Amino acid sequence: MTQTTEPELTGVRNFRDVGGLPTADGRQTRTGVLYRSGHLAHATPEDTAFLASLGLHTIFDFRNAADIALEGPDVSLPGVRNLNVPLDDPADGKEFWRLVRHGDLSTLNEMLGDGRAAARMEATYRGLVATRTADQSRVLRTLANDAVPSLMHCAAGKDRAGMTIAVTLLALGVEREAIEADYLESNAKHRRYRMHRAKDAAEGMSPEVVALLSPLFEARTAYLAAAFDQMELTWGSPENYLTEGLGLDEPTRTRLREKLLV
Repeated sequence: MTQTTEPELTGVRNFRDVGGLPTADGRQTRTGVLYRSGHLAHATPEDTAFLASLGLHTIFDFRNAADIALEGPDVSLPGVRNLNVPLDDPADGKEFWRLVRHGDLSTLNEMLGDGRAAARMEATYRGLVATRTADQSRVLRTLANDAVPSLMHCAAGKDRAGMTIAVTLLALGVEREAIEADYLESNAKHRRYRMHRAKDAAEGMSPEVVALLSPLFEARTAYLAAAFDQMELTWGSPENYLTEGLGLDEPTRTRLREKLLV
């Protein structure tokens, strides 16, 4: 996948350079200009020093207010702009998180069993395509207007950041298989978001509970496929999604390619 050696970050999950991915016209994404990760709120001093060394211009934080209240604000990096663009979270809402962390097996099964968790995820991905065009357009236009090097993150760096990275790569002409492969890298053991349950939660992290929660914490091909399917349903094709849905004109895409491809 990426062509750089990944650092050993201890307080930041799912960090990687989105470089070395092939485009349909034989180019590839440039290293050192676009990164992705989970939230930066728990970055250690060593993590912070590494992030500061990247020379970042902008950090895109896709967390909402509930996420930030739960995890804390990002660590401060001098001279780096932090741009908060809250996006839909499949686990949005205090009550949902309360049930995830404290609910008993019966409640979790009623909420997430029989494919309901995966369906919730797919619906969220479709919503990110169908209803958040202004936000996705804003991110791409910001990137095109000299906001690199940039880092994109949400809470786990998997869904909201994953979708925005996928849309960015789509706009650059990266091949669909490469977009999917990068997305699925979030499942690597050292990158996965750590599932947490309250210490007094009934059944704790029993195999049954883990099975019910897993669809929320995994990157699955079906989720990304649902997003691309929504592009087809609403606009006729992913290309039309970019041009009509996001309003990206050719000059903007040319600037994106100049900054993010080699």
